[in-house]
Amino acid sequence: MPTAFPRSDHCDGTHFFNPAGRLQARGFAQLPRWWYQRLVQGQGERWPRTVPAPRKPILPDAVPAGRVAVTFIGHATFLLQLAGLNILTDPVFASRAGPFGLLGPKRARPPALRLGELPRIDVVVLSHNHYDHLDITALRWLARQHRPRIVTTLGNKAWLESRGVHRVSEFDWWQTGDATPELGVVCTPAQHFAARTPWDARRTLWGGFLLRTTAGQILFAGDSGWAPHFAEINVRLGAPELALIPIGAYEPRWFMEAVHMNPDEAVRAHRALGARQSIGMHFGTFQLTDEGLDAPLHGLAAARAAQGVSAGEFTTLDFGETRLLTLR
Repeated sequence: MPTAFPRSDHCDGTHFFNPAGRLQARGFAQLPRWWYQRLVQGQGERWPRTVPAPRKPILPDAVPAGRVAVTFIGHATFLLQLAGLNILTDPVFASRAGPFGLLGPKRARPPALRLGELPRIDVVVLSHNHYDHLDITALRWLARQHRPRIVTTLGNKAWLESRGVHRVSEFDWWQTGDATPELGVVCTPAQHFAARTPWDARRTLWGGFLLRTTAGQILFAGDSGWAPHFAEINVRLGAPELALIPIGAYEPRWFMEAVHMNPDEAVRAHRALGARQSIGMHFGTFQLTDEGLDAPLHGLAAARAAQGVSAGEFTTLDFGETRLLTLR
């Protein structure tokens, strides 16, 4: 029997969906059309066979109170270090974004840190169950070695626990809780979908998380298309001091618009959130879609210029870069 969840504007009791009036994700039935365009018609750009390796992060021994050290490990995986607290977002260390480590897009560059090089991890933030965001091998390792608190979206707790990953709390959109005494969390909406197979589509929720830290509010936006929820987050929760926003995996638009923002939409999201500063993610790691390797970076620069946003307000980190930020 499918698990029962509270009925809402995004759940019918057993399946989740984007609220009425918004774009809905394309289904598996649309994949052959996209594959035909890519494989037969030659649409889309091929990434180079080799790309620059990430720099080796230099992590701080300690982070002063009121500040956060942000390290970009790759894709949507960030290490956030605060005074006495280390947070890992969507930890993916696998060589492929797919089942069994054999299928799915191959990683273009290795993670900037190996699992064994991580500092103590206190909290893992897990936005949804797609393979490029949920690496079960990495989560099992983290559960054994670090025993972190894991915060995730509805439907993932039972699946994770059945695979040996415990200390899991799951949240519905707008639900609040505490990951630790020093870290409050709010699950925020996202315009996306969730599935690991054709048979479990939309059985788990997708979202982002607002992290209420001692240094300020940090939004990990998860995977999302453009939608009104960004402005709603600002109204209901206040503007984040820092937002981690996806900028890649957006072509072709007919297939990806409902679930992935392009750089122009990402800058719109930054503005709708009222974020003091934003960092782009979800690019340059796995070729999930048709745009070129560096297209999200070029697109972000153009979008900033068009919308009057400075590079200091919305930037990206190099793979392996650590940046110490004052959020307030």
